[in-house]
Amino acid sequence: MTKTSKDYLFVSIQILLFALYLFDFFPKFDIADFYSYLGLIFAIFGILISLISLANLNENLTVFPTPKKGSELITKGLYQFSRHPIYTGILFFVFGFAVYWESFYKLLISVFLLLLFYLKSIYEEKQLMKKYPNYIYYQKVTGRFFPKIKF
Repeated sequence: MTKTSKDYLFVSIQILLFALYLFDFFPKFDIADFYSYLGLIFAIFGILISLISLANLNENLTVFPTPKKGSELITKGLYQFSRHPIYTGILFFVFGFAVYWESFYKLLISVFLLLLFYLKSIYEEKQLMKKYPNYIYYQKVTGRFFPKIKF
């Protein structure tokens, strides 16, 4: 599939937010050590989720929301629980590390990343539906960032 200007816009904003996350412009907040270390556990968990998800995608991986030519729809591994587990892992990491680092600034950037990933996933799913007719079924049974709870 052909990339559009939206593909480049989403990736550019994502890179900008990742770069901004490296800095810290606001004063830190103070929390109990328990919560700080809990944030670190979430950050490590996020790294693991992202790495496993990257391995699940293998050669289907692209930074762009539009799927690569010759790619296939992956619904196994962590993708059986979440349609966007890489985003989930990144979000666990950025929010968890922001809490561990006790940084308002990093929390703010994390909120912007959450919003970006939500909007990027909407566009990405429109592209995936064009390429994979059965994506609509996958979308109904699998949560966007977290597993769907079935009662």
